[in-house]
Amino acid sequence: MVDRTVADVVVERLLAWRVPRAFGYPGEAIAPLVDALDRAGGEPAFIPARHEETASFMATGHAKFTGGIGVCLATQGPSAVHLLNGLYDAKLDSKPVVALVGEDISGPLGGAHQEIGLSRLFGDVCNQFVRYGRSPGEVGALLDQAFRTAAATRSPTCVVLPRQLQEALVPDPQSYGSGVITATPGEPLARVLPHEADLDAAAQLLGGGQRTAILVGQGGREAAAEIIEMADRLGAGVATSLLGKPVLDERLPFHTGVLGEVGTPAAAELMGGCDTLLMVGTNDPWTDYFPMPEQARTVQIDIDGRRIGTRYPADVPLVGDAAETLRALLSRVRGRPEQRWRATVERSVDRWRQVAAERAAAAADPVNPQLVLQELSARMPGTGAVAVDVGSVLYWYARHLTLPPGVNAQLCGTLGSMGCALPYAVAAKLAAPDQPVIALVGDGAMQLNGLAELITVSHLWQQWRDPRLVVLVLNNRDQNGMGGGRTVSSDPTHRRPDVPYAGWARLLGLHGVRVDRPELVGAAWDEALAADRPCVLEAVVDPTVSLAPPEPAFADLRGLYDDGAPARKVREQVEVTANADDLV
Repeated sequence: MVDRTVADVVVERLLAWRVPRAFGYPGEAIAPLVDALDRAGGEPAFIPARHEETASFMATGHAKFTGGIGVCLATQGPSAVHLLNGLYDAKLDSKPVVALVGEDISGPLGGAHQEIGLSRLFGDVCNQFVRYGRSPGEVGALLDQAFRTAAATRSPTCVVLPRQLQEALVPDPQSYGSGVITATPGEPLARVLPHEADLDAAAQLLGGGQRTAILVGQGGREAAAEIIEMADRLGAGVATSLLGKPVLDERLPFHTGVLGEVGTPAAAELMGGCDTLLMVGTNDPWTDYFPMPEQARTVQIDIDGRRIGTRYPADVPLVGDAAETLRALLSRVRGRPEQRWRATVERSVDRWRQVAAERAAAAADPVNPQLVLQELSARMPGTGAVAVDVGSVLYWYARHLTLPPGVNAQLCGTLGSMGCALPYAVAAKLAAPDQPVIALVGDGAMQLNGLAELITVSHLWQQWRDPRLVVLVLNNRDQNGMGGGRTVSSDPTHRRPDVPYAGWARLLGLHGVRVDRPELVGAAWDEALAADRPCVLEAVVDPTVSLAPPEPAFADLRGLYDDGAPARKVREQVEVTANADDLV
């Protein structure tokens, strides 16, 4: 019988949990595990990143794009500290990730160089499960517990593996004592549905509404058909959170777009005028844009009952899977579509779309960033993935990029950490190498870690059946990182250094396109999307273009179809808003 080390057992458990790859930064304390992954011949594969933080973002990106469990590797000390950002992203956006951290405690004084108390370090971000491996016989069961906990709680977990333990031989299973814990791989497949009485109460509340709004988050990703059917039955308008943007076809006439500061005036108007609110799988933090207190009666659906009522009071809480719960509701809600309300919502959507086109067409020096995203909308591949970074690019993505149905888009929605998009894009591309991926990045994020992770792209891309990975860099040279109408300092020491992003891509053997004329933006996208290798599209854009956040709940739409003086007053308010420079 061939001797097996603990590191070999770890690889076996990764395979048992259907983990296709682990992302990490190699080091002495994790070297036995990396060697075992190499001996496994790429199943699972080890993907070395340029930094531990980007490795953890890749693991979280894998979980977001695939629905599976992400895995990241690091060593003790500063290497472990660097994992925290990506793990907090997983925690706040409810994604399962397992961190495997190596530790070497063989120092001459009984302690390790770079020693940090790992249990305390990971105690918050991995609060559901942090454990040390102590003996060879327990490691398999320990890993199963870590994976099961990550899957069941949709959160990150951590297992610390001392180097000496990784190298230790595993005893014959027949010699295990009776106290050994065993576990069977597999994710929970329970069917979660609310109680019948709660479903009845929710159906009655929704059926009695006159002006219904549906707010959709990432929890609605498998329930698009049910959401649309419910919206049609109730004559409702729909808005989404940032994380919920890919759920529905944004070309629907009653789809008002993203809600919040980065979102659209149409979505704000929808919230301002509704008297009934159905929240589906959302934990949207933009509470300033929710209906006013006591304005709307609310039904909230979420698989995690801890989130119900945390953003807006829920009259009827429904703990359950979104698609299953909506199907149960549809069998109870009688159809009484309110056509006047739906028509009002659709007029609001039409008005916003016209204003959005006008904003994108406005002159800028040298290029309007809104135009760059609008030109991409006309050329978006019908399949694939989009990874979005934090900064002004997030505003333009939320308002000006229309996602085709089936295109998955992900971002660091709750933590809001810059530097996530390119690691996400790498994870998405590795998960589906036959489909295109687009990363939307600002120059700040590109300088933070993107330039380094392009090395990872240059190392991997020739393995991909479809080589298209396009990295859009909005180069606005704004040191504040957001642009958005502020006066840009003329002092070069106060501005972000102007890096040749497209030129750096070409140095790495990738394709690079730089555009600084608005009439060439469309052609630049055509070239980038037709390239035979990954491409950096560097768009030199105007940092003074206003972000123009919508006014929260300004236009109360309920009066638009009523008769009398109150309606005229509301209509005047909406007309004033529609003519303003920065609002609809």
